[in-house]
Amino acid sequence: MSHPLRGLYAITDSQLLPGEQLFSAVAAALRGGARVIQYRDKSDDRQRRLAQSRALARLCADYGRPLLINDDVELARASGAQGVHLGQGDGDPGAARQTLGLSAIIGVTCHADLNLALAAQRAGADYVAFGAFFPSATKPGASPAPLELLAEARRALQVPVVAIGGISVDNATQVIEQGASMVAAIHSLFASDDVEQRARAFQRLFASNRQPPEPAPTPPR
Repeated sequence: MSHPLRGLYAITDSQLLPGEQLFSAVAAALRGGARVIQYRDKSDDRQRRLAQSRALARLCADYGRPLLINDDVELARASGAQGVHLGQGDGDPGAARQTLGLSAIIGVTCHADLNLALAAQRAGADYVAFGAFFPSATKPGASPAPLELLAEARRALQVPVVAIGGISVDNATQVIEQGASMVAAIHSLFASDDVEQRARAFQRLFASNRQPPEPAPTPPR
């Protein structure tokens, strides 16, 4: 399966998308062209998290898009997800690779620190994430990251860069022009009245930035 890491990186929120809303909203994001789905649930309900992540892995597979699990390598393995996203305190990319296999997608949060990103790249990360670039509803206390960091990272790194933190359709062009390969969205996507159209709007920003994404996948029948 090919999943180039460019475009909209959609992150779920268990408070924003309770119950079955999770699946309908993710399906809408996929129809709109989201390139990656990250399942993010910080609760301690292991049984529910496993059931949801397994269902999402199947849904994403129908659209030919990868599901990544936030911070939990074992959940990624058990659910059949295509990879994991690790925070700075959530384990080593090399160890995650040993657990999940060579084909897994492994991303690492690097806040506003290029040195952390360089270390993650050396450890085998497939992409790195910087932020927060704008005030974030999900992490209101996150330290700000300067836009210039993206241009510096583009010159220094050989892996794709995800920009996160308060990113909306209105401000995403700023991080794309500075070198972000993907933009991560939570509230600005999943709190929308029309998730599919909001996802399409994000994708159009990449198309207008001279590197068009692949067409949105055909919904499964």
